Formats: sequence, structure tokens, C-alpha cells
Amino acid sequence: MSEVKVSEGGRVVIPVELRHRYGFRVGDTLFWRETPEGPVLLSRSAGIRRAQTIAARYKKAGKSVVDELIAERRAEAARE
Repeated sequence: MSEVKVSEGGRVVIPVELRHRYGFRVGDTLFWRETPEGPVLLSRSAGIRRAQTIAARYKKAGKSVVDELIAERRAEAARE
């Protein structure tokens, strides 16, 4: 666990060892996610991996979720 201080303007410096470990670079956009335990910072790539993990729960074996969505949209359009 690393200790950091909040400076004026709400700035927090991420310790160098954590920046290296997680690949945070100058100018990167980080995402703040709130959890019951407290805030979590995610890089864009970590956020994408998290979204893919969540989406994978809804994937059906042997079926394309995209194809299903397109078929549903076409059926809706045909009914209109």
C-alpha cells in the first residue's frame, strides 16, 4: 500500500513504482471508479478489459451477440 497526500486543487501524485507497474504515462486518461471499499483508478486499457469481462457474461456459446442484435433490430424495423 502506498501513501499519498491530496494537495491544493485536489491533486494527487501517483507514486513512481505504481506508475511503472500499471503503465501510467504522462498525459494518460485515467478512470475513477467507486467501489464499496473506495475509489479505484483504471487506465483506458484496464477499463476496456473490464468492460469486455462484463460483456462476456452475456455471450452465448456458438452465437454472435452482434448478429442477434442486428436480427432484433431488423425484426423491429419490419414491424414498424
